Amino acid sequence: MGKIVAFSNQKGGVGKTTTCVNMSAYLAERGKKVLLVDLDPQGNATSGLGYAKPEIKNSVYNTLIDEAPVSSIALKTSVKNLDLLPSNIDLAGAEVELVYMKDRELILKNMLSEIKDFYDYITIDCPPSLGLLTINALAAADTIIIPIQSEYYSLEGLSQLINTIKLVIKHRNGKLKIEGVVLTMYDSRAVISKQISAEIKKYFGKRVFDTIIPRNIRLSEAPSHGVPIMLHDPKCAGAKAYSALTDEYLEKTK
Repeated sequence: MGKIVAFSNQKGGVGKTTTCVNMSAYLAERGKKVLLVDLDPQGNATSGLGYAKPEIKNSVYNTLIDEAPVSSIALKTSVKNLDLLPSNIDLAGAEVELVYMKDRELILKNMLSEIKDFYDYITIDCPPSLGLLTINALAAADTIIIPIQSEYYSLEGLSQLINTIKLVIKHRNGKLKIEGVVLTMYDSRAVISKQISAEIKKYFGKRVFDTIIPRNIRLSEAPSHGVPIMLHDPKCAGAKAYSALTDEYLEKTK
C-alpha cells in the first residue's frame, strides 16, 4: 500500500513546491512509483513538471468536485515512474464548493484510497494556507514534511501550522505524523541562517533532516524549463542536496 506524504507550510516562498517536486522526482529515479498531487491553485508543481496550466482541461478539481477517477486525470511526466495529478485555476473555487459538501475534510482521502495500492508514494503539494484544501491533504496523509526557509519570518506562523496539525490528528486523522523538517534556501555565509536553523533544531529535535538545501540559482531556474533539477543540472549543489535528502529520507523511513 502506498504512503501519502503532504508537503505543507502555510507561509509561501519557503521552497515547499521545489522540495515536493524534486523529492518526488528522486524517489521515482530510485525505482519508486510516485504520484504527485498538485493541490495548490497556483499550479506551480504542474508547470514545474512541464505542463502549461491554461492547457490543463481536467485537474485535481475534477476529482474533488466532480468525482472523476484519479486514473482518468493523472498525467505522465518527463521522469520515469513519476505521475502528476495536475492543478489549474479551477482549483481556486474548490475551497468554496467544498464547504457545502458532506465530509468535506475527507474528500481527498476517499479519492486517493482508490489508487493508493498502485503507487509506492503519493506526494501532495499543499497550498500556502490552512484552508480546506490543506485540511483535506492532512486528513489524507500518513505523514507531513515541513520545508522551512532559514530566515526569521519562517518561524512566524509555525505555531499556527503545528496547532492545525494537532487539530487534524485529534479530529480527522489520528495516525498523522510529522516525518521531518527540511531547512531550505540556506545561506552558509549569513549568521541569521545559522541562528534560525539552530532555533528550528531546538524546536523539532531529531525530526530536522541533516541534509540542508542551499540557495542555488540552478534550482530556481529548473521550473521555468518544466523539469525537476535532476533533468536541468544534475551536478549542481541543489541537485546534490535533493538527491542526498531523498536518500536520507529513505534511510530514515525504512
